[in-house]
Amino acid sequence: MEGISGNLFSIGTILVALGFAGYVGHAVLLANGRRAAAVSSLVAAGAPQPAWAGVVTGSFAASRAAAAAGHSDAASASSTALSRVAGALVVAAVAALVASLAIRGYLVGRGPWGNMYEFTVAFATSIATGYLVLSRRYAIRSIGFIPVGVALALLLYASTLPSAIEPLVPALQNPSLLTIHVGLAVISYGIFATSFAAGVGYLVQGRHDRFAWLPSHRVLDEAAYRAVIFGFPIFATMIILGSWWASIAWSRYWGWDPKETAALVTWLTYAVYLHARNQRAWAGRPAALLLVVGFGMVLVTYSGSLWFSGLHAYSGL
Repeated sequence: MEGISGNLFSIGTILVALGFAGYVGHAVLLANGRRAAAVSSLVAAGAPQPAWAGVVTGSFAASRAAAAAGHSDAASASSTALSRVAGALVVAAVAALVASLAIRGYLVGRGPWGNMYEFTVAFATSIATGYLVLSRRYAIRSIGFIPVGVALALLLYASTLPSAIEPLVPALQNPSLLTIHVGLAVISYGIFATSFAAGVGYLVQGRHDRFAWLPSHRVLDEAAYRAVIFGFPIFATMIILGSWWASIAWSRYWGWDPKETAALVTWLTYAVYLHARNQRAWAGRPAALLLVVGFGMVLVTYSGSLWFSGLHAYSGL
């Protein structure tokens, strides 16, 4: 069964790569105006006209035409054939990766995130899932290549890590806390990745909506804010449970271990974002910059044990 899990991981990685390529193609098409040209050709070919066309003129006709054009622009910015195919590929990839993790979890008898390989695969899966969920509510497909690209990079990195199932060290042999504590980290990290993508999109788009192919700055700001609102309490709960687990494993609730410190700085960064986003002086670009900094700290928290010695280092997490 371990071999089946590995094969599903490979399939999932390939599907994510194809989905990433699809989202890149989708963004390129929108940026080149291909979709707009297609809509124009459909209108020229005889699309239905409103009943008042050719009869009513003036400001009413102008306003209705502008509204129709705006609706078409919104539709073209949210979906193309490539984006739908890419979305389907990512859905299939998530299914394959979840199945791979489920098999591995069954084999090890705990949450499948007890070493760097498992955690990295789960992290990537959470990013793809978080993006898929948020993209159903907000028209953010044109920035889909960002979170999916991050997930692909993590999966490629995971493919270089040792994947053999080995017993955990004694301090980590608490299946319930391991499953919940690290599982919450996986979920919150994935959610923050989508807020990062929206933040990058906002920085590129600006308050004046520079690019028609990107979501509006309001959509990007709202999508990022909703993601953080959902991920922030999950991350906080993860820190609290980690402190409890530390008291059991190491006889202290907090020891300023590099990973603990990085997690605290990450939490504070998103706390500052939630406050700043509602302040006039910090709303917009400064808040979006905080999202980029916040996800940078997520990556430091994820990989900090690779660069700094500490109590978390031996776990591979």
